[in-house]
Parts: sequence; C-alpha cells; structure tokens
Amino acid sequence: MIESKRKAIIFFVLAAILAGTAGFLTLSKVKELNNDLGTMVKVYAAKGDIASRSIITPKDVTVEEIPKKFLTDQHITSTDDLQNKVSVIPLSAGDFITKNMLKQASAVMEENNRLITLMASDRVFFDEELEALDRVDIIVSVRFDNENKTQIFMKDVKVARVANDNKKFAGVQLEVSLEQAPKLIHMQNYADSVRIIKANVGAGKEDPPETDTAAETEAAKEPAEKAGEKPKEEKPKAEEKKEADKKEQDDAAETSPES
Repeated sequence: MIESKRKAIIFFVLAAILAGTAGFLTLSKVKELNNDLGTMVKVYAAKGDIASRSIITPKDVTVEEIPKKFLTDQHITSTDDLQNKVSVIPLSAGDFITKNMLKQASAVMEENNRLITLMASDRVFFDEELEALDRVDIIVSVRFDNENKTQIFMKDVKVARVANDNKKFAGVQLEVSLEQAPKLIHMQNYADSVRIIKANVGAGKEDPPETDTAAETEAAKEPAEKAGEKPKEEKPKAEEKKEADKKEQDDAAETSPES
C-alpha cells in the first residue's frame, strides 16, 4: 500500500511538471503569435482614384494599419518613398501602394523637352563630376573626309539628373528640346569624341586691362617687322628739339638773299 502511494505521488509530480511545461510552451507560443499579429504597423494606401503616370501627392494617400506579420519590404511605411513618384497602374480607393508599382517622375519641367542619358565611355568624357541643375557645354570632335573638326555643339544645357555606379559619378541626364534630342543622340552615337564641360554659373565684371608699354611697343613693331622694315626707335625729347632748331636755321639760311 505504501509502495503504490509512492508510485502515485511520483506519477502525479511528473504529470504536474509535464503539464506546467506544456502550459509554459503554449503560453510562449500564444505570446509570440500575439506579438506578430497583435502589433499593428501603419502603411500607405490610395485615398481615392489615382490615375497612372500622375504624380502622387499627400492628399492622394491615407494611412492603413496591418499586422506586423504581413508587412513586407514592398509596403510603403514612409512618405519619403512617395516623393516625386508616379504609379505605373491606376489605383482605386483602399488599394495598398507598394514600391514595385511606383516609378520616378520625370524631371522635365517643360512639355516639349526630353531627357537624354549620357554615360561616360571611351567616346564620352566629363571634365569634372556634375550635380543636378548644373549647366554644361557640349564640345564634339568629328572626322569627315579626312578632315578633323572640333566645335561647340550645344551651350548651357541643363543637367536634370546624375547617374552613379557604386557611389561613383558615371553620367548624366541632360534636358534638351525635342528638336535637339535627335542631334544629340546622333553625336553620341557617331561623333569621334563628345566632351561635356561645366558651364560658368555667372561671369563677374572683368577688371580693365593694365597698360603695358612694352607690350604696346612690341605690338607696334610687329607690322613693321612683317613688312621687312626696322622699327623706329624713340628719340629723347631734347634731341628732337635740337634737330628741329637746326632745321629751322638751315631753312632760314636758304631763304636769305645772297650778299
């Protein structure tokens, strides 16, 4: 009888331990599920109908809450991801906005302008790194009928965007008119060299040139030297006056009557 009681107590203790362990594991799992499902996160959805290719503004979106477990990397959780973006598909009220349906809006400010991409290559050269809204001049070198020619192709062209490769400057998108776009693309494809140089933002007032007597004298000598003549040397004023007085005396002697 005592032995059976002892066994019963042992089984009871083991049952209590197992029950406590099972309860603890169950409670932990429920808590974990509650943390995943119970924690809500805010994501952005369409407030009303949004047409495709139209820029999304703050008034076009609203905030919705979903369980954290269902949150993906494609959901929009910050308004920074919506700045200057358009949707490639039309959206209806309540539709969640995801990153894979967004595209960068065009940086072209005028309807008749287009963006042309120029990437650094063996024919396209950049004298320095550029930034958005910089202005550049484009100089091209072409060879036609064994004649080399370098000329300014375009001036004061706006840089709309800058392209980077591994955080290094790689090229630009230039904003040009629709009429200029084919010409620029043609030069990009067939010119021997396309060089993009940064244009001056503004030119200051130039200082008046300093008078350089030596330079003026050399400039005066050049025509005479080219004609094979020796440049006249400047004489001192005293010597010039002496020669003038002597000339007057000779003239007076010639005009006086002979004695």
